[in-house]
Amino acid sequence: MRFTLPMLAVILCLAAIGCSNSVAPAAAPAAPPDTRAADMQAVKDVEAAWVKDAATKDPAKWASYFTEDGSGLYPGAPTVNGKEALKAAMTPMLADPNFALTFSSTRMMASKGGDMVYSEGTYTMTMTNPKTKKPVTEHGKYLTVYTKQADGSWKAIADTFNSDSAM
Repeated sequence: MRFTLPMLAVILCLAAIGCSNSVAPAAAPAAPPDTRAADMQAVKDVEAAWVKDAATKDPAKWASYFTEDGSGLYPGAPTVNGKEALKAAMTPMLADPNFALTFSSTRMMASKGGDMVYSEGTYTMTMTNPKTKKPVTEHGKYLTVYTKQADGSWKAIADTFNSDSAM
């Protein structure tokens, strides 16, 4: 018994020392990298390609800039949901021989999480006036929300625009 009590004390001390080494305070997790500038640049690149592809007047190319469940909230029309519906909705507009569109972002903001960017800007669009059959050019503003896809690309989840002209 004389040796048992001191031996038990030594074993408990060794166990306490062993536990204290294995339960060291955890290091704080590293903050995720701030990718906002790169995300906004990627969306600027997407928008530049979209403007270029709009000139081809190809509805499939137009729709390719949207997520599968993307929405178009366009003036004078109900909300258009889904890539195929967006393609169908844009087909008559893109078929107009006078159709031309340019747009450019004037302001962007990216989420800290790296999964969403919104872009607001201005556009110029030319179309045939249905009454006069002559080209008419409109200036306005737009807002598009992009989400980062699993492959790292950026696609529009929601897109809207309105004219600067009085209605």
